[in-house]
Amino acid sequence: MIKRFIEYYKPHKKLFYIDMFFALLISIFDLIFPMFTRRMINEIIPNGRMDLLIRWSIVMIFLFIIRYISTYIVAYWGHLLGVRIEHDMRRDIFTHLQKLPFSYYDDNETGHIMSRIVNDLRDITELAHHGPEDIFISAIMLIGSFFLLLRIEWRLTLIIFAFIPLIILFAARRRHKMSDAFSAVRKEISNVNAQLENSISGVRVAKSFTNEEHEIEKFNRGNDKFSESRGESYKVMAEFASGVGIMSSFLNLMVISIGGYFVYTDIIVVGDLFAYTLYVNFFMQPIRRLVDFAEQYQQGMTGFARFLEIIDIEPEIVDSINAKELTNVKGDIEFDEVSFRYKDGEESVLKDLNLEIEAGKTVALVGPSGAGKTTLCHLIPRFYEVDSGEIFIDGYNIKDFTIESLRQNIGIVQQDVFLFTGTIKENILYGRPGATNSEVVEAAKQSSIHDFIIGLPEGYDTFIGEKGVKLSGGQKQRISISRLFLKNPSILILDEATSALDNETEIAIQRSLEKLSEDRTTLIIAHRLSTIKNADTIFVLTPEGLEESGTHDELLDKDGLYSSLYKSQFDRLD
Repeated sequence: MIKRFIEYYKPHKKLFYIDMFFALLISIFDLIFPMFTRRMINEIIPNGRMDLLIRWSIVMIFLFIIRYISTYIVAYWGHLLGVRIEHDMRRDIFTHLQKLPFSYYDDNETGHIMSRIVNDLRDITELAHHGPEDIFISAIMLIGSFFLLLRIEWRLTLIIFAFIPLIILFAARRRHKMSDAFSAVRKEISNVNAQLENSISGVRVAKSFTNEEHEIEKFNRGNDKFSESRGESYKVMAEFASGVGIMSSFLNLMVISIGGYFVYTDIIVVGDLFAYTLYVNFFMQPIRRLVDFAEQYQQGMTGFARFLEIIDIEPEIVDSINAKELTNVKGDIEFDEVSFRYKDGEESVLKDLNLEIEAGKTVALVGPSGAGKTTLCHLIPRFYEVDSGEIFIDGYNIKDFTIESLRQNIGIVQQDVFLFTGTIKENILYGRPGATNSEVVEAAKQSSIHDFIIGLPEGYDTFIGEKGVKLSGGQKQRISISRLFLKNPSILILDEATSALDNETEIAIQRSLEKLSEDRTTLIIAHRLSTIKNADTIFVLTPEGLEESGTHDELLDKDGLYSSLYKSQFDRLD
């Protein structure tokens, strides 16, 4: 895992080396300063050498300035390095998420995914910056101070450094406990994010059912668990920090006590003890850095591990080695012995389905809920992969085509229209991002929404709110149809496209859909059978498979399942 983490430094090697170079300058200065102080106390001041005092003071001022510049560069450019690595990771995980099939999103909540992209990667920034820097500076300071202290008094040095392995051992024993605590925090904040995203998205439903208190209760339960996990993690951190703190204090006491005895016995002089005290405090800085690094490492690598959990998910649906572009589509579609289930162990939604659709024809899929109508339509653009059997377009297996070109030739209008937060124009352009303004306007005219748009104060630049909340259901549906006019696909799938609309709006939208369906292979899923009477072929699906097929009149004459469904709907209307 560490090797994969290091890979993210490669594009930013120059920045990394700059950071390390100036971190080295800071370390060198911190090693020089106690030796300068020692000489001042032992030689320059007692001998009255004011000329050397002034000269060395000027040199130290110059070094202070260099240290100031170095500290600024490390603080700014070092953090910038971390930000850029975080940026690259966030780019990679988002790109990877675009490749994952519908089945991944069926099993994972949006809030959990967002937490991994935002919260988990935030701590990686600190680790990416401070990790190498802290280890490098700590190594320089510990090794450098060790040899310099040996020059002053080797016995005291060995006594002091003998305690460092104890500090390292203490830190190592706390490492696993910290890792577990931070992992628990990650999981709980993911749950809080998921609950928050769900509650905010459904706030209108909550208010309509006067369930605000229920939502608050649900959120508080998750929030309480997160607070408990966070509290436990801080308890572990407190044990860690306080343990290292008391060891640091004990080392200082040893320096004063044993060093004081050495001064008393004339083994060292006061200047040496003063320099020794400075060095001990200086080399305690790298120990504290290592303590901080241990915390950052646990937080950052826990987040990185969760990042890799997503990155390492192999996309189930990928282009075959010799995949070709799907072009010049006629629109013939064939299902040959197709079977599909959503998860292993579950019952198949489709079993050995055989079905043929002629190019340019409009076919309807009807039947009870759970018969696999929507599933069938989702298999054509390969949102899911069939378990067995084959699907053909114009005589070629859909797996022979690149996924991008396949989906570019298929347009889908669903009952639950999703509009992106932004303007009307931006949402229409989603059908073909490179389209011109005139093409956008023409698409809006074809879906009969242009007059409404130009009547708005901001026209096509009108902000529609999150998920188009400022628009009615019919207006959102027309904008989604505009996107398809702009996309101009060869195959069209209408999945309950008008079932949520009132009768008047439904009739108007139906006209737009009929216009959109001209000269295209069109699949319509509908529960309102009155809307599909003019379909060229109607396929009646049940959980057992294809029950009937034919025109509206043919199926009524058969007096089978379709006839029963049709009559029951009109009986209810009567």
